Amino acid sequence: MKVTCRRDGLLTACQLVSAAVAARTTKPVLSNVKATAEGDGLTLVAFDTEVGIRYDLRGIEVGRDGSAILPIAQLTQILRESTDDDLSLDSTDDGTKVKCGTSRFEMPGYPVEEFPDFPGFDDGGKYHEVSAGVLRAMIRRTAFAADKKDSTRFALSGVLWEADGKTARLVATDSKRLAVCEGPAALFGPPEATKGSHLVPAKAIGLLERNLTDDGELVRVALRPNEALFQTDRATIYTRLVEGRYPPYRDIIGQTRKGAGVKVPLPVGPFLSRVRQAAIMTDDESKRVDMGFEPGRVTMQARGAETGSSEVELPLPEYDGPEVKIAFDPQYLVEFLRAVEDEPTVTLEMTDGSRPALFRCGDTYQYLVMPLAG
Repeated sequence: MKVTCRRDGLLTACQLVSAAVAARTTKPVLSNVKATAEGDGLTLVAFDTEVGIRYDLRGIEVGRDGSAILPIAQLTQILRESTDDDLSLDSTDDGTKVKCGTSRFEMPGYPVEEFPDFPGFDDGGKYHEVSAGVLRAMIRRTAFAADKKDSTRFALSGVLWEADGKTARLVATDSKRLAVCEGPAALFGPPEATKGSHLVPAKAIGLLERNLTDDGELVRVALRPNEALFQTDRATIYTRLVEGRYPPYRDIIGQTRKGAGVKVPLPVGPFLSRVRQAAIMTDDESKRVDMGFEPGRVTMQARGAETGSSEVELPLPEYDGPEVKIAFDPQYLVEFLRAVEDEPTVTLEMTDGSRPALFRCGDTYQYLVMPLAG
């Protein structure tokens, strides 16, 4: 394999695929990427046996077709440190020679046949399409709520992906909060063939999000019994699904809404600012902000044993309901509010300070949070 390409384009491609490179593995070849040159393109493949990506870099000058295994860490560092516009790769069975201007590098090689492959996207199969802009917003509004701790609750570590009719739905929860977001999707194939719930690993969701760069691009999504594939204009992402039983999120939200007689319209930007201000005085022992809602305003208070205390007020001229006191972990609110910063308002629905509170943004996004006990 011998190619010449733009340094910045190859750097971007290496950064995108590196998330699927195995960090710890008993197969050294998986700590690298497979590169294949053909025609006027270079395809990079990374695969840790659970999540994989195949990324196409176009407009490449290919001097010799072929494939090679490239050490991704060293190659990426070379691309970052170089100031030259172009770079050439010349790979043989002995390794790869890299040329950047007056700089020369030699990297060891691995047998190409040792690198495993993963299934490709079947255009004749059943799939649905979602615009990249809609999908990125859905991911941004849900993925943060998935369980990030190394626990035995494997199902909660993934993002639930559902397709139903002309709607795609993402759900994430760590048992203390729950995010649900819907968006329009076009289905291809019988409706019953594209329906269902699939638990996608958070790693695959993050890799997919980084590849959504053009809002108008259509992303193809194929959900299979044990795996899922996502196809953009340049990349195909493969993932095995997470096993486990997911909580009955519809029942949880339905029960919360049924008893929520208090509805508070909240301006997103000012509410986020006040929560962050109040949270300044929290510490590791007291990660809570107490809120007192009353007609016309909400007062937020926080206190730390060594940090001091805070009291912040936000006018709520549109609220004329009853007084309610409730406490939250401020980080749970900040992450949610950052995800909806492009929205002017959200509506808080609650019963009292002891039951779950539900934040709603239109008809397509709901975020449920467990309050902290008094």
